[in-house]
Amino acid sequence: MFLVRLPRPRHFASLLPSAASVRRSSSKSASPEDQPHFPCVDAHAARQSKLIAAFSSQYRPPDLSQDHDTGPEPAYARPNPKSYSIYHHPRPLPLTYSPAPLPAFDIAYETWGTLSPARDNVILLHTGLSASSHAASTPANPADGWWEKFIGPGKALDTNQFFIVCTNVLGGCYGSTGPSSQDPLSRSPWATRFPILSIFDMVRAQFCLLDHLHVNKLYASVGCSMGAMQSLAAGWLHPERVGKIVSISGTARSSPSSVAMRFAQRSVLMADPNWNNGFYYDGLPPHTGMKLARQIATITYRSGPEWDQRFGRRIRPLPPSETLPEDIPRKPALCPDFLIETYLDHQGESFCLKYDANSLIYISKAMDLFDMTKSALDALNLRPAVSHSPVCANHHPSPGTKEPHKTSHSKSHPPPVNPPPHLPDLAAGMAPLAHIPCLILGVQSDILFTVEQQREVADALRMAGNESVSYYELGGVWGHDTFLIDVLNVGGALRGFLS
Repeated sequence: MFLVRLPRPRHFASLLPSAASVRRSSSKSASPEDQPHFPCVDAHAARQSKLIAAFSSQYRPPDLSQDHDTGPEPAYARPNPKSYSIYHHPRPLPLTYSPAPLPAFDIAYETWGTLSPARDNVILLHTGLSASSHAASTPANPADGWWEKFIGPGKALDTNQFFIVCTNVLGGCYGSTGPSSQDPLSRSPWATRFPILSIFDMVRAQFCLLDHLHVNKLYASVGCSMGAMQSLAAGWLHPERVGKIVSISGTARSSPSSVAMRFAQRSVLMADPNWNNGFYYDGLPPHTGMKLARQIATITYRSGPEWDQRFGRRIRPLPPSETLPEDIPRKPALCPDFLIETYLDHQGESFCLKYDANSLIYISKAMDLFDMTKSALDALNLRPAVSHSPVCANHHPSPGTKEPHKTSHSKSHPPPVNPPPHLPDLAAGMAPLAHIPCLILGVQSDILFTVEQQREVADALRMAGNESVSYYELGGVWGHDTFLIDVLNVGGALRGFLS
């Protein structure tokens, strides 16, 4: 017995029967009223048709999503290229995983507040996976930013006091160099020829921008989610150039559970035939895969208790054309029926054309690779850009060293009976941060970056000799997205620490 390998067409969807042909074949045995109808599937075909029409008209695909009020989430919008600044770095950037550097790169950024004469009031704000540099409204772009309620006069990031800089990360698609940018050699988009990135690469690019702005030392490095990884990495790479570190709902070592969640997102995205191994820029984007990936991501961003309060088991109201007499039970649908299903459907639909698929793949992979244990850092030959103090340099506990467990837990959240075996290795890796005041903020309902991971970061810092660690756990039901919503508690802790 042997197998014959058939040549794989570029779009294997052409081998499958279309929805229309399925309907035609089924109509032979079913009356029109019994005909299966799946609006959630038809929506993909409708979106595809609109995209094809847009491309045939020589226009870029329009934003087919509609912004609806779906709850407390901040609005998410594609930034206007005219509203952010671009720093072009003409020299090569060394990369963690590539022997060849990135030849040159652009970083998109926006600023708020006034830079002091001494340039010592700068806060570098790091973004999450898919956020742009538009963290708050500006005169050039009055639309609300993703952290609108946290930035401004008298707010947590007080523009009366601080000069805030926010970038679109390297690898992104909102002005910074990424897979959708032009490869200078081929004069076509990099696509998946773009080199694999690390969180440290993103931070190196940001510090090139700071050098351009003549900022020698940050007042603080602030980040949430993936931004918290960048914030820790900034202090590690440049311990003498970072005054304070804020890590909100982040981690110093990506856990297997979060890696699994992001892998599932990449899997459904890469299974979309439009993805075409990443080379889709001259055709249709993998919009269906992006929608499904966003639905998976949304599940990790919120919490079950919130959805119980917000949606319960309520179902969507029927349109007048489908209304049934009260004595006839409602027929369940295979498409979204429960309100939670319609919510996920909307979240995927509103995002699938707003972000580049390859950027999502590359940046989520960088998150998976993030590991600040000393063994992982040594394996990558990573070293801080400047030497830290001798006291810090002499404090390098080895993975087998028994050290007192300096707990950061409260009485209501005692330390684990058996700390994770990698904790001493993580403490050794974070030794360069030993003299930088740090705020670690976690959320008890967060399932993406759990509070155990926040405690781990705080414990590792204290074991590394840092005695200026502030650690807080927040309640509430908003899950990982708490950092976007809870202005009172997140903003209050941030304001207090920075002041």
